[in-house]
Amino acid sequence: MSETASISSGIAARYATAIFELAQDSSALPKLEAGVDALAEALETSADLRAMIASPVISRAEQGAAIAALAKKMKLPAELSQGLALMAEKRRLFTLPQLVKSLRAMLAEHKGEVTAEVTSAKALTKTQADKLAKTLKSSVGKDVKINATVDESLIGGLVVKMGSKMIDTSIRSRLNSLQNAMKEVG
Repeated sequence: MSETASISSGIAARYATAIFELAQDSSALPKLEAGVDALAEALETSADLRAMIASPVISRAEQGAAIAALAKKMKLPAELSQGLALMAEKRRLFTLPQLVKSLRAMLAEHKGEVTAEVTSAKALTKTQADKLAKTLKSSVGKDVKINATVDESLIGGLVVKMGSKMIDTSIRSRLNSLQNAMKEVG
């Protein structure tokens, strides 16, 4: 991990811990989870939002006003809104993706869930995702929440990451293994 990414993760983890604990104290964890999911979707779909949080040209006041308007429009819980406002004030909005990741991990741990990052060549159907979650649950012993992404370069198969474990059954990795084996022979 690069030093910059490590620093960003550290900053985000501190804000995430504070937001999580405030929400837990006020029994607002379900609202926090919904807010984090909405914020993650906004980050994923809005190039303008990603540009705004990363831009050093936009002033603290402008970032604060933009994030406050976003929080109000999305009806984010007070703990998350106040955390985002403080992050804007301290010029820490660039860590927002790491904040979302940290909060999701804390919420999952609180609920006794494990998050599996699943990458597939085609989008998983609801039935496939449920079957995969059930299979992973039997292997791990905890409920499994699946965050699915699509990467057409896999050609077929899945790449599943749970914590420090990774299972790669993609055709791309099998072709790479075969190519390496052929290089060793010749």
